[in-house]
Amino acid sequence: MGGRQRHIGVAERRDRLALRHRLTAPARAATPEEVAGSLVALHGTDPATVHLAVAARLADAGSTVAEVERALYEDRTLVRMHGMRHTVFVFPTGLAAVVHASTGLAIAVKARAGLIKNMAAGSDGRLTAEWLAEVEASALAALARRGQATVSELTLDEPRLKEQFTYGAGKSYQAPHTVSSRLMRVLGVEGRVVRGRPLGAWTSSQFRWAVAPPHPELPPAEAQEKLLRHWLTACGPATEADLKWWTGWRVTDVRRALAAIDAVPVTLDDGATGYVTAGDEEPVVPRDEPWAALLPALDPTAMGWQERDWYLSPDLRPALFDRSGNVGPTVWWNGRVVGGWAQRPDGEVVWHLLAPEGLGREECAVIGAEASRLSSWLGGTRVTPRFRTPLEKQLSAPSGG
Repeated sequence: MGGRQRHIGVAERRDRLALRHRLTAPARAATPEEVAGSLVALHGTDPATVHLAVAARLADAGSTVAEVERALYEDRTLVRMHGMRHTVFVFPTGLAAVVHASTGLAIAVKARAGLIKNMAAGSDGRLTAEWLAEVEASALAALARRGQATVSELTLDEPRLKEQFTYGAGKSYQAPHTVSSRLMRVLGVEGRVVRGRPLGAWTSSQFRWAVAPPHPELPPAEAQEKLLRHWLTACGPATEADLKWWTGWRVTDVRRALAAIDAVPVTLDDGATGYVTAGDEEPVVPRDEPWAALLPALDPTAMGWQERDWYLSPDLRPALFDRSGNVGPTVWWNGRVVGGWAQRPDGEVVWHLLAPEGLGREECAVIGAEASRLSSWLGGTRVTPRFRTPLEKQLSAPSGG
């Protein structure tokens, strides 16, 4: 791009985030598919996150659970599958082939090789690659007959799934592994199976499995370009570091894809270079009204970038993240994280400001209204994040905090 690079400052980045991530009332979506399309991916490691993230962005959140289940399990317009960074996400089904080819293939090769190596070493050579091929073919055929099944149900059809091997023999982390649990994860990364309906309510982390619907095989480079374009449209501007972190790709792949889609470099407030898609350089229209949001643990907005100082002050992170870098429930005001929230044992939604600067009675009233909206939506359902964070633990204690 010739000439002087356009500058996109923190204020504009926050305006873009508010609009494109559907966090203001006028920008809220009508369906879960619209939410997922706007965000590219919803974190699915914690099942509750999917529903809470969608509910925060729907104009009418009342039927969120039913609508998400419709999209995932009836219309199959959304799919829960492994994606970037070995993580489970919920994607628009139209992106399944893109995610698989751009990210899943490389991970799958390593995952299968690791399983075969661990399995053989931990069984004194008894469980071989050939043996595994027989077992997985039998298991997949059984799954196709059943439509959806738990691992326990599949072991009735293929008892060899219950075979065990020793992982890390002789090491401090030595432990018995069951073939079924490792194999289903490998098949998931390979895009051959997907998670179906949960065994319990929408907060359950135990899922049935189903054979993955077929999708076209794309060249990895083409798929990377398509995924990068989708993500930059939703989250640009972003730096190379952001892109490398979010995708899990090598920096050479990131740079090649940026060049292939003619991404436009822009300058950011910290002096770094960010990128937007071609044609997306024009300023966005600033929002008219201030906004607040209560977003769940692992929300895709809070986890969207590696470099987060423009919306999350570093001194807030110890309270809001666990030791592995997983974000807990967050309170947002006008495009920045200002605190966190949790539920007490009786289901009450409570929130606490960690960055109260500039927030007075009126601002707190808007945040309180969002807390009431969330509490009404939950309707007494108790949600405990899978990854607990210091502030969430403190707020969820019976005495409050």
